[in-house]
Amino acid sequence: MPGGLMIPGRNMPTAAMIGGLASYAASLGQNMFDGQHQLPVLQQQQQQNHGQQQLQKAATSESDARGPRHDELFMESKSGSDNLEGGGGSGGSGGEELQEEEDLSLQRPRKKRYHRHTQHQIQELEAFFKEFPHPDDKQRKELSRELGLEPLQVKFWFQNKRTQMKTQQERQENTQLRTENEKLRAENARYKDALANAACPNCGGPATAVIGEMSFDEHHLRLENARLRDEIDRISAIAAKYVGKPAAGLPNSSNISSSAAAAAPYQPPLSSHLLMSGAGIFGASEFHHGAAAGFDKPLVIELAVAAMEELVRMAQLGEPLWVPALVDGAATEALNEEEYERSFPRGVGPKSPELRSEASRETVVVILNHISLVEMLMDVNQWSTLFSSIVSRAGTLEVLSTGVAGNYNGALQLMSAEFQMPSPLVPTRESHFVRYCKQHADGSWAVVDVSLDGLRAGGATGARGRRRPSGCLIREMPNGYSRVTWVEHVEADDAMVHDLYRPLVSSGLAFGARRWAAALERQCERLASAMASGVPAAPAGGGCDAGVVTSAEGRRSMLRLAERMVASFCGGVTASTTHQWTTLSGSGAEDVRVMTRKSVDDPGRPPGIILNAATSFWLPVPPARIFGFLRDDATRNEWDILSNGGDVQEMAHIANGRDHGNAVSLLRVNNANSNQSNMLILQECCTDATGSYVIYAPVDVVAMNVVLNGGDPDYVALLPSGFAILPDGPGAGGGGSLLTVAFQILVDSVPTAKLSLGSVATVNSLISCTVERIKAAVAADNAAGGAPR
Repeated sequence: MPGGLMIPGRNMPTAAMIGGLASYAASLGQNMFDGQHQLPVLQQQQQQNHGQQQLQKAATSESDARGPRHDELFMESKSGSDNLEGGGGSGGSGGEELQEEEDLSLQRPRKKRYHRHTQHQIQELEAFFKEFPHPDDKQRKELSRELGLEPLQVKFWFQNKRTQMKTQQERQENTQLRTENEKLRAENARYKDALANAACPNCGGPATAVIGEMSFDEHHLRLENARLRDEIDRISAIAAKYVGKPAAGLPNSSNISSSAAAAAPYQPPLSSHLLMSGAGIFGASEFHHGAAAGFDKPLVIELAVAAMEELVRMAQLGEPLWVPALVDGAATEALNEEEYERSFPRGVGPKSPELRSEASRETVVVILNHISLVEMLMDVNQWSTLFSSIVSRAGTLEVLSTGVAGNYNGALQLMSAEFQMPSPLVPTRESHFVRYCKQHADGSWAVVDVSLDGLRAGGATGARGRRRPSGCLIREMPNGYSRVTWVEHVEADDAMVHDLYRPLVSSGLAFGARRWAAALERQCERLASAMASGVPAAPAGGGCDAGVVTSAEGRRSMLRLAERMVASFCGGVTASTTHQWTTLSGSGAEDVRVMTRKSVDDPGRPPGIILNAATSFWLPVPPARIFGFLRDDATRNEWDILSNGGDVQEMAHIANGRDHGNAVSLLRVNNANSNQSNMLILQECCTDATGSYVIYAPVDVVAMNVVLNGGDPDYVALLPSGFAILPDGPGAGGGGSLLTVAFQILVDSVPTAKLSLGSVATVNSLISCTVERIKAAVAADNAAGGAPR
């Protein structure tokens, strides 16, 4: 029905009908009067009354007709576009016009004329609706007065407009939902087809398990996988928020889980005492408020992600960031500081002007699987054992994440460590850092360390150094090998370093990447030797005791005992913050330094008071010649006072590296005047591009027999002594050597006893005599022009 048109009611009497009724009543009364003169007057009155009632009914019908006339305003306003001409007047004349209309309607019928709202009225209403979609009474009256409309027209127009807008919005939403529903239906159909045609990945046949028939374990694994994916996505968003990068640039949960699962089988997590974890950052774990509670966790995450990015770039970029250099006769790389500032303008913070910067990079190929290497780096105990010559002590403060997908991908740990040089003249470098492990899309792994100094809530830690992004990038190679690119970037204060070792420390050889890579390569060769199943051959000397190592278990136990001996020697000869060295009277750099330790309930040491003595000095002989002289059994009686000049026989020999100098030996001193026939000497010699060691310890025959039969070597008491041989600087291999001599002697078997001056004088005399014998052999060598004799 067109809007604004008024339709009369079906039973409404018109003016013509009312007039006809009146004429009919009058004529009926006259005829009855003329033809029926005998009717009484009462009948005539009844007829007149009847006519009056008909007139009253007609009037009542006319009165009812006013109802549709009043609804005329409602119907034309509901359309929102039509208007009754003359029916929308305002002011006090509306009632008079309505009365005139009613009087005219009684006289003659007339067709009404209607028109729509003007364009101006519609524009004003639309503009007002944009600002005030729900006008109040005052606003409606004011708008109706301005536009010449009734307030009810304005009210109904706004109601209809709101309904129209809501209908349009619902129609659009329905269309969008219908489209998405169709897409989901199509995707569901594709999944059903793929599931119906699924094949077994093992045999290639049709898959027999369906969704409803999967085992309980598989269902549990699926739920766990979904939870870990959600956790990774959430953590990626958090990391993106703090780092300021989109989440798309961070590791994707599906990529991480799939690549990690393809790279390696499931590996057990860290031991239970290390599972002190944060609030699910980069993995699912429980949070503990440990020693690292003073660090801001979001800042730790941001620092770890930024350090990982910097390490990977520094490991992959070449010149001009890294400049080739020649150190100690070998090619290496040095960092171009200006190019570093341009390549990493943000970095992990500005460098301190009070600290000296060291940066180096080294690449080696090691005989160790990449997954096993990552596991060793992320386990603090295995890591400190692997680098026992560099790490004097280490601990895990807090584990923020144990990784995902059954390996260390995404693992995050807060750690502390002390890095050492084998001499009491070089202070150790202590550092608190975060270690972050990540597997990249190309299958490579990266492990990065970065110092936490300055992130503690209380402010700066006052440390003498800072570890900038350092670590390694590991790539898998065929036949169980791995290619490792090591980057070492630190800031250090070397003011306390003795002048004798300052050139070596300043060159970067003391704590640089070359030393880390060389130690890793040598230790991986040692591990390969320990895992070999063969029995070592008899030593070249032969004899009745040749071939005392008769089983693979005995071989592994002997190597474990030697490993503990080396770690004990390296940790006991350094200037650690836990050591209190006392300098005895001497001549400058060759002063003998001593310290005492009490051994109680330590199965690896004899109980009592142990006296450590060490001294470092320079020799004008290359390190390789000094190493050859000290490890040679034939010349041992020239410097070893404890052998009393007797011959030394090698009873067992286990090679543990490509270099023939890397070996573990079991020695026996043959001295007719000595009644120490129940004592043997366990010795390990090791050498690499950065240094050499000759370490030995006397062992009891009974205890050694237990070890050779495959027994536990941790309960064999050892007091190692030996030598650490280092180059005197970054020379081309023909310079001098820095030799450190160290002894550990049990001076009293009672732990509560007091140290006597006589014991100190005896040890001082022992070490001084050993040094003099070595210098005499070197002098004879220089005079003869050959190896020291």
